[in-house]
Amino acid sequence: MNAPVIGVLALQGDVREHLSALSACGAEGRPVRRAAELAAVDGLVIPGGESTTMSNLLGVFELLEPLRARIADGMPAYGSCAGMILLASEVLDGRPDQQQLGGLDVVVRRNAFGRQVDSFETDLDFDGVEGDPVRAVFIRAPWVEKVGAGVEVLASVPPVTSAGHDAGEAAGRAVAVRQGPVLATAFHPELTGDTRVHALFCDMVREAVAGRR
Repeated sequence: MNAPVIGVLALQGDVREHLSALSACGAEGRPVRRAAELAAVDGLVIPGGESTTMSNLLGVFELLEPLRARIADGMPAYGSCAGMILLASEVLDGRPDQQQLGGLDVVVRRNAFGRQVDSFETDLDFDGVEGDPVRAVFIRAPWVEKVGAGVEVLASVPPVTSAGHDAGEAAGRAVAVRQGPVLATAFHPELTGDTRVHALFCDMVREAVAGRR
């Protein structure tokens, strides 16, 4: 099978790191800033950044409606951190003018873990990812407060972090979810050098491409 062509929304965030991870998984990664570039990919990564800014930039670059349409049509999408927020059906503590892409029947809380200084790392058991726990980097991250019937929770915050800290209110919160061809994590796997989450998404894209054929 030919390498899947996977775009990375290149309006803000860790675009280069996502492209590198996709390449390591055997995909052809391409930055996406225009509707024509979106039309040419088999799947899309929506990176971290500032979700309200990204929402505004989607409108400026005339990508909002084309991206909504492609996700609704079944294009695989993966959102990390701010990408999770944009893919959610409902956002708590967001701005009233923030635009959502849809694709995930979840309610997320923006900046749920606190400010930049409250960023942390921990190890997560991640369904669908074989081997050791996934090292998760949380930076002003959301968490999932509620999931719909069709959403699978892949990872949740443990009661005690790998550094031995009590997770408090975060314990048990879902931080990785999947609904059909849409995947989202509250953390940034592109920052750790572990490409297993990206490999999972690449497999999802390959399955979708094979299904279309």
